Amino acid sequence: MSPPTFEKVSGTYIPDDIVFSILSKLPVKPLKRFACVRKSWSHLFENPIFMNMFRSNLVSKSDSRYDDDDDACLIFEWILDPVKKLSFHTGEKFEKEIKLDLPPPYYDHTSSLCYAINGIFCIYDWIKPSKIVLWNPATNEVYVVPPNLPKSLPNGAANYFLYGFGYDHVSDDYKVIQFVHLQEGMCKTHDPFCEIYSLRSHSWRKLDVDIPIAYRSPFGSEVYLDGVCHWLRKINDKSDVLSFNMSNEVFFTTPLDMHGCLVVLNGSVAIISHYIGSTSFSISILGEIGVKESWTRLFDVGPLHSSCYPIATGKKGNIFFRKKGEKLKLVRFDLTTGVIDDIDVKGKGIVCDIKIYKKNLRRLKE
Repeated sequence: MSPPTFEKVSGTYIPDDIVFSILSKLPVKPLKRFACVRKSWSHLFENPIFMNMFRSNLVSKSDSRYDDDDDACLIFEWILDPVKKLSFHTGEKFEKEIKLDLPPPYYDHTSSLCYAINGIFCIYDWIKPSKIVLWNPATNEVYVVPPNLPKSLPNGAANYFLYGFGYDHVSDDYKVIQFVHLQEGMCKTHDPFCEIYSLRSHSWRKLDVDIPIAYRSPFGSEVYLDGVCHWLRKINDKSDVLSFNMSNEVFFTTPLDMHGCLVVLNGSVAIISHYIGSTSFSISILGEIGVKESWTRLFDVGPLHSSCYPIATGKKGNIFFRKKGEKLKLVRFDLTTGVIDDIDVKGKGIVCDIKIYKKNLRRLKE
């Protein structure tokens, strides 16, 4: 057995296993910055021993969306053409189910449910996203966000693209972001613009930014984490992640060389990308917003036993995939154990998305 190697720091010697143990608990951003301290540290992400420790620590971290495991659940969002249904699910196999009715008029399959923030959902119609409501299922409170059409524009002159919903912890305010695109030929006095709605002030206002509008799918393209909204975009042949800080209202763009599903994985923004022609996937996490080189590939998932695509992440390193072509058939992959199992959801329809929900009895307007 070869003797252990040591790192020399300020005249003392620290064994590699202790160094690895300390560094493996750090987020990617400071870890990559520490790479300049020692040559050996610059190659940590190529060291299989260190990477196993880093992955294990990442997966074992508590998820801020699950402050209390017993008080959080998953909401399955499924389509029963032509309507959309929701249901709470708990239990090891999500066998405990409570049906949940969407508030009117959001019944059809074109309505979309943003992630929950403090128990509050934002619901909008992704065909006609000028219809927006904020909804607390625990109190059944519904707040209709008023539309904002410039007085100088005729009806039907604008197309709305709702990009996200977030919480400003500094001002204790919920905000909605959308882009407004003017139809050609109907009005020449306005250029496309971005605007934000403040629940606290009950008003919309224009943001002085120049952000290109890009098509995005209503599923797997937006996440929210610690006061920042993130959106996966594709402009021509290039992809990026657009991030918006709800407090200082600043946009950041992070280039991306892969396509996939944007998720939050135990406190980190991540993307699950698909290997073309296979049933395997890779998971990369974002270390620093705005820095392309901070994307770090950490996990390889699969091969799965059937053709699937990712739709959500859960607690304790669970990733959910939907089987293609099958109704209500989900696959759960456990990053901790590597176990793959099927999840059967009772009912009729197609599970299109899964949201993490934690009940909050605080009212939207107090």
